[in-house]
Amino acid sequence: MTYLLLAVIGLCLCTSPAWCMDIDAVLVQKNKEKMYLVANGQKVREYDIILGWNPDGHKQKEGDGRTPEGRYVLDYKKDDSSYYKAIHISYPNARDIARAKREGVDPGGLIMVHGRKNDITRLEWRQRRYKWTNGCIQVTNAAMDEIWDLVQVGTPIEIQP
Repeated sequence: MTYLLLAVIGLCLCTSPAWCMDIDAVLVQKNKEKMYLVANGQKVREYDIILGWNPDGHKQKEGDGRTPEGRYVLDYKKDDSSYYKAIHISYPNARDIARAKREGVDPGGLIMVHGRKNDITRLEWRQRRYKWTNGCIQVTNAAMDEIWDLVQVGTPIEIQP
């Protein structure tokens, strides 16, 4: 009887995706404006994203409006951000810092996956018309809630052109 009760409880908990999915990686395809959560090598969630005003190419310096490309880690969560929840991307890495130093520029930083800016009142569909971030990856607040629950600190993120 105890095992049956535990099985029923387990099935009930699995109606919430956060309890049943182990997200291995996050994949961003900038040219498609999509972000995917990956579990066991399969894309299990898909989100529309908003990038910066100059999205083509790898981030070169602070303020260039580009999102970095390459492999990074989602290294901490910030629930008291100026945006609706934020998960930090480990940019710049040692290679980014060395390149910026060679070029005499600031590589920038504080690149996040986040929801809407807290003080934005325009409708979501109007905001989607504009590429406005300085290199971050913005999703809807509803998507950010799901990502927040499913993605653990330390999850790798690959950002492709």
